[in-house]
Amino acid sequence: MSVTTTEELDRRDLVRLADGETRALDDLMARHGRAILHFLIRMLGDESMAEDLAQETFVRVYLHRRRFDPRRKPMTWLYTIAANLARDRLRWLARHPQLPLEAGALPSGQPLQDALPCPDPDPSAQLDSRERVDAIRQAVAALPEDLRLPLVLSTYEHRSQA
Repeated sequence: MSVTTTEELDRRDLVRLADGETRALDDLMARHGRAILHFLIRMLGDESMAEDLAQETFVRVYLHRRRFDPRRKPMTWLYTIAANLARDRLRWLARHPQLPLEAGALPSGQPLQDALPCPDPDPSAQLDSRERVDAIRQAVAALPEDLRLPLVLSTYEHRSQA
């Protein structure tokens, strides 16, 4: 009885997908969707944006399914697609700065941030945890991309350093 590794399953699914069997994409998404999402959250620091790009990653896998080389590692291909999408988004954001909530105001003069409802519980209960998370995210985001990518992949995604 042979044991099938995840890499072999991924390779087989990508070959099936290239042959037109679209259910193979569902299998890939079930196995790796969450990991790709977490990778993108760490790269971008924004969960909503990461969710969009995780979906886009699998759209790109489908669109470019015939470009996958079965001699290569499937996870490397998936993470390369996700990393390229993250890089593109970060470049776009650098060229198109977002307007902070403090800058806008309602006709009454009330700042937008005070007018928007906040569904979160009182932040003082989670302040220490959030400050630590924010400090780590800022430190990771401040790293140059050539250092950030391997750090996120090896530390948070538990991928080999190679």
